[in-house]
Amino acid sequence: MDQTPSSPPEDALDPFEDFLCFSVYSTGLAFNRIYKPLLDRLGLTYLQYLAILGLARKDGQTVSELGEKLFLESNTLTPLLKRLEAAGLVERRRSTEDERVVRITLTDKGRATAAEARCVPAELVEATGVSIGRIADLNRELKALRTQLRGG
Repeated sequence: MDQTPSSPPEDALDPFEDFLCFSVYSTGLAFNRIYKPLLDRLGLTYLQYLAILGLARKDGQTVSELGEKLFLESNTLTPLLKRLEAAGLVERRRSTEDERVVRITLTDKGRATAAEARCVPAELVEATGVSIGRIADLNRELKALRTQLRGG
């Protein structure tokens, strides 16, 4: 089989340098190292932080609505929400119309935490050293790629 300059032999690919999926994965890990001390002071994990911000944007969502936004299955989201409830940040209530539906609302403490958490993105932008415009471009490109990977 002939190799062209634009397609190196498969064994020449370095997954740590040449694979987009590894670059995305390792960048996520790097982001988590930056986020951790910022979120530790709020007593939140990254996923808890996202859930709090999602509820701050639209309180009273169902577990399934929040799960769709966070790309989380209920078997991951439910324990996360139980920990937030134990911390006094959210309340979970079964719908009176359909007991299978659980709505999540922020408590006063949860709303205060969400307000405090809004400063985290500014601190993160500062830590990256990348302009807001470039971050917006990267975000747009990654969301488009995610949409393609999920089937359009």
